[in-house]
Amino acid sequence: MDNTLHLLGIAKKAGRLEVGEEPVGAAARARQARVILLACDAAANTARRAGHFGEAGNVLWLTVPYTKAELGGAVGRASCAMLALTDVGLAAALLARLAAGAPETYGAASAELSEKADKALQRQKEQRRHEKKLQKGEKKPWAAPPARKESPPEPAGKRTLPRGRLTVKKKTP
Repeated sequence: MDNTLHLLGIAKKAGRLEVGEEPVGAAARARQARVILLACDAAANTARRAGHFGEAGNVLWLTVPYTKAELGGAVGRASCAMLALTDVGLAAALLARLAAGAPETYGAASAELSEKADKALQRQKEQRRHEKKLQKGEKKPWAAPPARKESPPEPAGKRTLPRGRLTVKKKTP
């Protein structure tokens, strides 16, 4: 089995792969898909739908040099024409392997996706650092408001006026 197909199997086991037209379409519309892969022998209608899914979710879609039977075998099915990777790191690794074999076809897409993966990794590191700071108590997310000063109690014999608005009606002569 090819290393690229092996990576698809790992993604499937990790739960980061959508298989088939309906799940791929749902992932693309929900903006969870990172790359849509299409088998080289997929029908023209399937390729058209993959293009629509890519436009709807602003997702990169590519035709890979594997048949439906090869893609299906990698993910545990008889055949599969369309896949979507939902993890940006796995998608970047897969495209890097494809670009190593055919740099003129997959080189630009691999560079674009690896840049996105680097940005996502940087955001994850920043989030972890922030969470550690909060756990250590180095930086509080908010400060409690200062306590209100209580007014001194009124003497027992003195009559107090009610608080709020007081309306007085004038007598007409």
